[in-house]
Amino acid sequence: MPRTPVSSARDRILDAAADLFDRYGVHAVGMQRIIDAAGCGKNLLYREFDSKDDLVVAYLQRATRSWNITLESARATVPEPQEQLVELVRIVGKNIPGTRGCPLRNTYAEFPDRDHPAHQVALEHFSTVREQLCEVARQTSAPAPERLADRILLIINGLYINASGVSAEESAAIAVQLAQDVVRGETAETAETAATVSRSGAS
Repeated sequence: MPRTPVSSARDRILDAAADLFDRYGVHAVGMQRIIDAAGCGKNLLYREFDSKDDLVVAYLQRATRSWNITLESARATVPEPQEQLVELVRIVGKNIPGTRGCPLRNTYAEFPDRDHPAHQVALEHFSTVREQLCEVARQTSAPAPERLADRILLIINGLYINASGVSAEESAAIAVQLAQDVVRGETAETAETAATVSRSGAS
């Protein structure tokens, strides 16, 4: 039977840090606590990560990669761009990370200083996500694809920060229905215009 590969020290440290950051926030977790959770020495941790800021950036970069996988999964699951936007909302609703929501949004709020690397990584991610959604929306029939993308992004943001008291399953179902309504409404204008033009040509 083949042996399961052992994760690297860097991955083990990052796993431990991510778990603690997700549960308690970045500021609340000290390096010694991460060392204890990872079962590593101080020298090993600082060999892999020069500072706590370096570790936080790696944590955020992992969250960014996770988002990209989510987006790719949505685009691979259904063929039509408008369906991909709804599927993306569905996947996010089923897989809200951690116990405190989105690591990038939480960390962005914890580090308001624009010069801090964690703030910069999060801000770049938000900009990239919006452009990714705009790219998908431009492939639909929506006459205002940026508006469609922004509305889908608002739904996704709502899933990450939802605190309405409803269950995660209920919240996800509401979000998917809302995404379907938004996509339908944003793409209906083109269909109505085409129908009007067709009627005008026939008269």
